[in-house]
Amino acid sequence: MNLGNFSLSLSVKDLEASRAFYSKLGFKPGNGDGKTWLVMQNGTTKIGLFQGMFERNMLTFNPGWDANGNTVEGFTDVRELQRQLKSQGIEPVRVADESTSGPEHFMLVDPDGNPILIDQHV
Repeated sequence: MNLGNFSLSLSVKDLEASRAFYSKLGFKPGNGDGKTWLVMQNGTTKIGLFQGMFERNMLTFNPGWDANGNTVEGFTDVRELQRQLKSQGIEPVRVADESTSGPEHFMLVDPDGNPILIDQHV
C-alpha cells in the first residue's frame, strides 16, 4: 500500500517561533499562508506547522504526490485506500466520501491515539 508523500504535521502555539526554530535546523519554508500554516522541508523531510488548526500532532500522507509535491501517475486514490483499510478492520474516524472524485481525505487513529491524516490534493 503506497500512501504517497509523508510529513509530520505539528500543532504549534506560535508559527513564527516554530518557523525560526526549524530554520535553524536547516528547514526551508515551502507551501503555506505564513499566518496559520507553513510546510518546511529539509531534503525530503517535511514538517507542517499549523497554528490553531489541529488539537494534536499527526502523521500526514498525501496520495498522488511525491516528496516535492509533484503529482505522480498511477497512484492509489484515497477512496481505494480507505476501502482497503476498512477491509482489514481499520475504521476511519473521518470518512472520505466515496461518491466523489479528486481531492478528499480521511482520518485514522492508531492504537496509541495518534491521528493519521490521509489527505489527497489531486
